[in-house]
Amino acid sequence: MSTRLGMDAKLYRNTGTYVAPVWAEVTNVKDLTLNLEKGEADVTTRANGGWRATVGTLKDASIDFQMVWDTADAGFAAMQAAFFGNTPIEFAVMDGDMTDPESEGLRATFDIFNFTRNEALEEAIMVDVTVKPTYADNPPEWINGQGSSSSSA
Repeated sequence: MSTRLGMDAKLYRNTGTYVAPVWAEVTNVKDLTLNLEKGEADVTTRANGGWRATVGTLKDASIDFQMVWDTADAGFAAMQAAFFGNTPIEFAVMDGDMTDPESEGLRATFDIFNFTRNEALEEAIMVDVTVKPTYADNPPEWINGQGSSSSSA
């Protein structure tokens, strides 16, 4: 197992179709967080000897990241248009290059829920972006590099 650095991770936007994806790297990304959580259901019974028992239910995901406010950047323009047009975008958030079979991450169709512009006095204008999986023909999935599925997410 090798250590992966955040600066080597990549966010991709699919400019093709689901079956024939064309992964365009979104390079105008500063800090990114992939949030993965699971709901829970209480399955405690008297047989648990006084201990609570819990099982996982529905998975939840979101991606939070920052971009420089750059209207000439193709990735930025696509997200801005998707936010204002209520149009979903398919992303793959990977821990390395999409062509590296050792790389892995989440592939899903997302809706953009946050597109907040920050105008700090001594900084570049930035935008905070939050995306979450949305209603789509294909469910989210955990993939390996080259887009091969490793398990359903």
